[in-house]
Amino acid sequence: MNIFIDTNVYLKFFHYSNDELEELRKLIVLIEQGEINLIIPRQVYNEYVRNREVKIADALRTFKADKLNNAFPIFLKEYPEYAIMKKAIQEYQTSKKKILENILTEIENYSLKADEIINEIFEKSGLLAHNEELIARAKVRYDLGNPPGKGNSYGDALNWETLLVICPPEKDLTFISDDKDYFSEIDNSKFNKYLNREWRTTKNSEIIFYKSLSEFFKNKYPKIKLASDLQKDVYIERLENSGTFRDSRHNLYKLSQFEDFTSDQINRIFFQAFSNSQIYWISEDEDINEILYNLYDKYKDKLDDTILMEFESKIKRIPEAENEDEYPF
Repeated sequence: MNIFIDTNVYLKFFHYSNDELEELRKLIVLIEQGEINLIIPRQVYNEYVRNREVKIADALRTFKADKLNNAFPIFLKEYPEYAIMKKAIQEYQTSKKKILENILTEIENYSLKADEIINEIFEKSGLLAHNEELIARAKVRYDLGNPPGKGNSYGDALNWETLLVICPPEKDLTFISDDKDYFSEIDNSKFNKYLNREWRTTKNSEIIFYKSLSEFFKNKYPKIKLASDLQKDVYIERLENSGTFRDSRHNLYKLSQFEDFTSDQINRIFFQAFSNSQIYWISEDEDINEILYNLYDKYKDKLDDTILMEFESKIKRIPEAENEDEYPF
């Protein structure tokens, strides 16, 4: 899956946003597992570096200006809740002062948790350099008034031209941006009509558009809340698609290293054990049988009755080998 994430999506993690850092952690899992090819033009990185401080400064101004009202009507002072509220306000003010003191050093050193995760994303994906030809194409696009673009900047045009050159034909592109330059004028939940038509004509494929990472993960992985769960889900999906004994064994070994499977996940694993021939036919191999029954012993109570009965009837536990020292003959 080819994915482009616009600069504004990364910058959200330095401001007020509904997205959580866990969305970025999930993105790293997909990159590490080779599930996505994240396309990052150097222009995106440059915009990110230029605007990081701007976003942080604006967020801090809002945070500093937000004050709790410490004034109460006189008649409320007779109630026990008054003292509780006064204490809570004092604790809030003390904590606010402390967090502002601590965070400035991390901002200066680029060591906020968002910094660390986003830098890891950039490092794992790499940056695509722009050349003179791409810059020239972006300028022409901007001068002609073709989207995307705003003000006196043709940075968005440079990103778009990079995607047109870099992305392979007949491969859909997942495009994540909250920049209105990419929105349809009629329905801002949809992609810009002009750009959509250009992409289809040039690439013979589709743009799959999202406004946020949370929207993307909600659509593609609706049951996954944590990055660790996403990693399990990736291997379960690979297990479901295993077409060889080797792949089945590899994916089961990977899954055996995880803890705390959800009910949905463990049922998917055990359904594959007897329904996928590439797993079923090796289920009597000592190592595979041991993996399956270790999972069985731990998660039996989470299995649906039909899956449990089917598994127990088709795949029998191999008894542990007897200790040869007990039998002199």
